Amino acid sequence: MSPIRLALVGLGKIARDQHLPAIAATDGIELAAIASRNASLDGVPHFTSLEALLASDVAVDAVALCTPPQGRREQAALALSAGKHVLLEKPPGATVSEIGPLNETARKNGLTLFATWHSRFAPAVEPARALLAKRHIHTVSIIWKEDVRVWHPGQDWIFAPGGLGVFDPAINALSILTRILPNPVIVTGAELAFPANRAAPIAATVEMVSGKNIPIRADLDFLQTGPQSWDIRIETDAGEVVLSSGGARLTKDGVVLSDQPEAEYAGIYKHFTGLIEAGHSDVDLSPLALVADAFLLGRRVTVDAFDY
Repeated sequence: MSPIRLALVGLGKIARDQHLPAIAATDGIELAAIASRNASLDGVPHFTSLEALLASDVAVDAVALCTPPQGRREQAALALSAGKHVLLEKPPGATVSEIGPLNETARKNGLTLFATWHSRFAPAVEPARALLAKRHIHTVSIIWKEDVRVWHPGQDWIFAPGGLGVFDPAINALSILTRILPNPVIVTGAELAFPANRAAPIAATVEMVSGKNIPIRADLDFLQTGPQSWDIRIETDAGEVVLSSGGARLTKDGVVLSDQPEAEYAGIYKHFTGLIEAGHSDVDLSPLALVADAFLLGRRVTVDAFDY
């Protein structure tokens, strides 16, 4: 097969840090164009909007949407209507309900829609899933704390409605959680800390259950200084299982079972090319639904104003 000709929409930090290297390293796909209001890439056709790209004579088969989630629905609908396969950065959209119609459009037109959860492609996630399938789980604790000033400097859209605030990174933990546990997860309560000048939370605690009321607690913070924490601890009938470093490292009772270099986005693009070749889509909204439920059930508290 000829390589899939991909257009990258949005050329911000995540696109430069992760998407560009992964595309270059993936067989069967090539970068054919960039659509970005503020950035371009030497040697690659550039357009200031997806509309301009689709109206041009530059041939593309698929688009990867790396723009903020608030405008993702319109862009995805436009690309699908033009007959392009679509990859959605996480979170796939600003709301849960907007993704269903996109999935239906893709299905009717024989196109691939891929709602990516990059943390599910971390190297220790599948070994953790296999291990937990054989264990009785007692409790789960998530500690997901990082510094927005380091990872998202000046990106105010994260604290606008639909930007998710602390759930922008924390949804990575929820994507892992919903992959490794053998039963669905349900939110039972939450407390959300909103800065006085922002429309999305900067910290949160979320209470959940899975299976036969297995308790799950997530402690989330977007102002962590010093070492960053991306850990999931699971107490089982055979000891403590810890998935740390964002899903890169797996230990059981302190013994390392898996510890490999991060290659999440390479996994995403390998999966995307496979979906296109097979004529399938992959749209799991369970992590985004948990965030939506946390907002619905959460008790809101106001904290000090936040500015970068």
